[in-house]
Amino acid sequence: MNDTVLDHRTEAGDIVVEARNLTRYYDVGGSPFSEKGVVKALDGVSFKLAAGQTLAVVGESGCGKSTLARLVTMIEPPTSGELLIDGQPVTQFTAELRRKMQIVFQNPYGSLNPRQKIGAILEEPLVINTKDNATTRRAKAIAMMERVGLRAEHYERYPHMFSGGQRQRIAIARALMLNPKILVLDEPVSALDVSIQAQVLNILMDLQAELGLAYLFISHDLSVVKHLADDIMVMYLGKPVETGPSEDVFAHPHHPYTAALLSATPVADPFHEKHRIRLEGELPSPLDPPKGCAFNPRCWRATQECRDRQPALTEAGSQTHACFHPLPAESPATS
Repeated sequence: MNDTVLDHRTEAGDIVVEARNLTRYYDVGGSPFSEKGVVKALDGVSFKLAAGQTLAVVGESGCGKSTLARLVTMIEPPTSGELLIDGQPVTQFTAELRRKMQIVFQNPYGSLNPRQKIGAILEEPLVINTKDNATTRRAKAIAMMERVGLRAEHYERYPHMFSGGQRQRIAIARALMLNPKILVLDEPVSALDVSIQAQVLNILMDLQAELGLAYLFISHDLSVVKHLADDIMVMYLGKPVETGPSEDVFAHPHHPYTAALLSATPVADPFHEKHRIRLEGELPSPLDPPKGCAFNPRCWRATQECRDRQPALTEAGSQTHACFHPLPAESPATS
């Protein structure tokens, strides 16, 4: 069991979410035409997240990011491991937990009911979870709309009358209607234009500063993560391979996979020289993961040890990494 956690930011606020070795396995196959197998979508993830802080979970599609989001929001139960909210173990998603934990989904076009007006969409959490009367619900909805940059006259409009960025603001407003402590943001700006992304990210940062929200930010875009995150957890094939403060991971990645992801991140400076690390092959199938380190078939630093044994997360200053041959700090992207 791996109990290494991100706890170097706890002084910024109380711990509101803690995951202890979370796993999520799926049984697949078993029909007359296919063999039974197990997909380890999430295979041992631990972290701590404090109020007012952002933990970004990054990696390629299929690495387990969205599975982690579903477990943290109790959309799905873990196969094993433990999730704690405000220090209390979570065994089922109660009305009290629903107030504390909300999620914003990736697609603003699919997450809003097209048959409901915006006012009704925002008031729905209050109808279900509070005893507020209609006047109070309307006042709260309009106040929240204004907080995310929408106008009061938008209250009577339908989702199709808004742009993608405006719809995502509505989704954020809906998530905040119950005054949660934690927001799980599952690729919240990946479907938006770059200029609109910045507007939504700025709103999220302002809301976090104002309300002390804790963000679990799921993303594959490291340029977005750099703008928002306090801490980073890099995942590969269901496992964390590197964790640490954002500024340290960006400055000196230890794991070769982290270095490869960073080398593919666009840089605004046209005179900045950057060595691109091109990975060979595709992400392995979670039904048939490689022996040893899951990254070894694509890693230019892999040795026989990497092919034989699976590395555990090891502390290296403020960071942790799961690598037998970590990159030297003086030249992380080219060694």
